[in-house]
Amino acid sequence: MYNDEQNLYHYTYRKDGSEPGQRYDARSASDDTQSRPTVDEQLNHFEAGRREQPPIQEMKPVKKNRMGLKIAALALVCALLGGAVGGGVVWAVGNGGSATEVNVSSRPATAVAVKTVDGKTAMTDAEVYAAGVNSVVSINVTGTSGTNFFGQPVKTASAGSGFVLTKDGYIVTNYHVVKDADTVKVTMYNGDEYDAKYVGGDEDYDIAVIKVEATDLQPVTLGDSDKLNVGDHVLAVGNPLGELTFSMSGGMVSSVNRAINVSGTPFNMIQTDASINPGNSGGPMFNQYGEVVGIVSAKYSSYSNSSVEGLGFAIPINDVFAMIQDIMTNGYITNKPYLGITGGSMTEQMAAQYRYDIKEGVFVYSVEEGKAAEKAGLQMGDVITKVDDHDIKSMEDLTAVKKQYAAGDTSTLTIYRSGETMTVELTWDAVPADQQNEEETQSGSGNNNQSGNGYTNPYDIFDYFFGNRYGN
Repeated sequence: MYNDEQNLYHYTYRKDGSEPGQRYDARSASDDTQSRPTVDEQLNHFEAGRREQPPIQEMKPVKKNRMGLKIAALALVCALLGGAVGGGVVWAVGNGGSATEVNVSSRPATAVAVKTVDGKTAMTDAEVYAAGVNSVVSINVTGTSGTNFFGQPVKTASAGSGFVLTKDGYIVTNYHVVKDADTVKVTMYNGDEYDAKYVGGDEDYDIAVIKVEATDLQPVTLGDSDKLNVGDHVLAVGNPLGELTFSMSGGMVSSVNRAINVSGTPFNMIQTDASINPGNSGGPMFNQYGEVVGIVSAKYSSYSNSSVEGLGFAIPINDVFAMIQDIMTNGYITNKPYLGITGGSMTEQMAAQYRYDIKEGVFVYSVEEGKAAEKAGLQMGDVITKVDDHDIKSMEDLTAVKKQYAAGDTSTLTIYRSGETMTVELTWDAVPADQQNEEETQSGSGNNNQSGNGYTNPYDIFDYFFGNRYGN
């Protein structure tokens, strides 16, 4: 057996570690040779020891398994920590006479109750999600966009969101999500997939209705978007990036009745700082009562070459619900107001060249025969400057104001003609079914199949009126 005791090194063959003869002490050795046993005496002692104890196999020193000790210690610590977490205790470690404490909570997971949306009970964000997520859908669209170099059609794919409006499968989304789609597929929160049919939509309001063949779907509850206040908490649920399905983001109402321009079309929007990304379009915006108060539609990611954050927008549900019902019934908006002109924004260049006294308004390039503008007495060359009390400085202003009227409503138009300002009474027509998504456009974009004098270039129009009066 190998012993190491106070640097005394020796071997023994006895099990109990005792020695039959004298032990050599390396520290007490001296030059006094008389105290040392002779070689013969050492051999005699050795032989006597062999006779007294049968020899056993010599054991080599074994290295201590320090890694095993470390693993065992770590396992013990983990076991102790596990007990501390389960019991919600405080774990303390001695550290130079002080104690470092780690507080571990034993709070159980919160159970989220699925509440009924009644418009009276405020909910937590988790409760709003639980109550509404089964009404949210993911929309995947395929389409065709032109042809490639070889004349083959180019296939496209996009994604968006929507929400169930009725138990029998009517779903609301944005028009730009399903515009020109060849196929539309809808996925529910539980994983069920449906092929959807396009019912109808309107580009001016960016709304669309699609339909799936299903029963007993869970519809949303619509709220009153007019009751929203700046600072109210809102939530958006949808399909950001087309992959992160059924994600929820939250924020506040940053502004109500915010006028923004999306690709040349003005919209009245709810502004929010909730995170909104491509793929969220068409999804619902919930208030704190679990009601849908808006349709998520757009976000600003940059403005004037500057990156921006926290600028998301949703269409107020009150502005479009009647139109959605109209689309569900007729496939299009039957009472969408229609003026019956081709118009464009007045410019300073036009005013200077043709000596008009005004520099803003909507210049009338043509008047459609038999429609509201002609019936009211509008003429080519007139400039519309007001609709009732709304100032009109551009074509975008006129498009925005039109959204406040329906077919059959009456308005007073203020116009500039031949250096004078005058008013005319106008009754709005309904947009023809085949022109639902065609604007009364600006110069250069066509006349939308309108009849009458089809001039769309202002210089041609002035030449028509005045010939060479101002020279060519």
